Amino acid sequence: MAIESGNSLPEVFRSIAVPKDRRFWRKLGAFSGPGYLVAVGYMDPGNWATDLAGGSQFGYTLLSVILLSNVMAILLQALAAKLGIVTGSDLAQACRNQYPREVSFLLWIACELAIIACDLAEVIGTAIALQLLFGIPLVWGVCLTALDVLLVLLLQQRGFRLLEAFIIALLIVIAGCFVVEIALSQPAIGAVMRGFVPTPEIVTDPAMLYIAIGILGATVMPHNLYLHSAVVQTRAFEQTDSGKQEAIRFATLDSTIALMLALFINAAILILAAATFHAAGRTDVAEIQDAYQLLTPMLGVGLASTLFGVALLASGQNSTLTATLAGQIVMEGFLRIRLPAWQRRLLTRLLAIVPAVVVAALYGQSGTTRLLVLSQVVLSMQLPFAVVPLVAFTSNRALMGRFANGAALRWSAWVIAAVITGLNAKLLLSLATGG
Repeated sequence: MAIESGNSLPEVFRSIAVPKDRRFWRKLGAFSGPGYLVAVGYMDPGNWATDLAGGSQFGYTLLSVILLSNVMAILLQALAAKLGIVTGSDLAQACRNQYPREVSFLLWIACELAIIACDLAEVIGTAIALQLLFGIPLVWGVCLTALDVLLVLLLQQRGFRLLEAFIIALLIVIAGCFVVEIALSQPAIGAVMRGFVPTPEIVTDPAMLYIAIGILGATVMPHNLYLHSAVVQTRAFEQTDSGKQEAIRFATLDSTIALMLALFINAAILILAAATFHAAGRTDVAEIQDAYQLLTPMLGVGLASTLFGVALLASGQNSTLTATLAGQIVMEGFLRIRLPAWQRRLLTRLLAIVPAVVVAALYGQSGTTRLLVLSQVVLSMQLPFAVVPLVAFTSNRALMGRFANGAALRWSAWVIAAVITGLNAKLLLSLATGG
């Protein structure tokens, strides 16, 4: 059965022109944007909780997990872009058309759970930032996050390029804040470099494995695969083999550059925690609020905590925008149900707000932080349900034609799928046995 073509995000489908000339930088400029929308999901507030916990407890050791996750992400996002460009369908539409209805429905449920878990991280992260910067109580901050629906609607009405520009501007703010934070914390460069080399302890130590899986779930996010396969179709590239080949090349370059920025920010959060907290013997700092309160006295610079809070708020708002698009793509792709963007966003946001409000009211800061880390583990659990279909589709010559994955790429992708599935199985076994 062939994948039926459909218009992902029909209001912006092929709305951005691609220049006809051969100048590299003009072409790259035209295709740049979707990768940064995807990169947002790799540095959302859920990453902050896992990276802070990993850095304060285990120093620089888990930098290798961040690096490995980013390499996986680069390859998987390239496959997602290729699927959308070649077939004209996003990953959700491909699943609906290729699998039996029951299987497709289960995949939709898994993806919706992932989006809710991601949204939960954004809700909590934004509420924490509002509390730290402006003193707004945590419960009220959680409720206020429902208002971001208005921001999403405003940007969508102004055009897709403006949405991309806004997101890139917030990414620059986040990166700038962490450049200053790293300079202030003065990490040991040699120790940082050694941290990027994997050690067996990551798998054998249950506590370290739990954080490592959380980092993996926070970095390689399943809904981003659906998102990327759709947003690459906003470019009006030529519908010929040469046009598709060019689009794949520039879309892959766009997402790779954007994900390198995500790698820097994720690594910077962990390095900041390791250099500031772990080095001082504060291995108990796992909460964003504690990190905010301790940065200024431990670094001796009043601006340190403020920059941290500003970056967190920018991260939460950025992630909100891309989750909106992912939710729309998943629902329309799997179920062929089109809802107004504000209805889809409000529905997903309410599903995240309810547990966040309950936990914030009953358990306060410590409860919301544990919920934040748990949401990333839940995300990781959903990964195989998106990765396996993606690798299968892009390796299928009947669907992809001459663009099907070659042997080396196909085996690399299946190894990544096996690693993700194996780590999740290991975590489930550890949680079940308590060992």
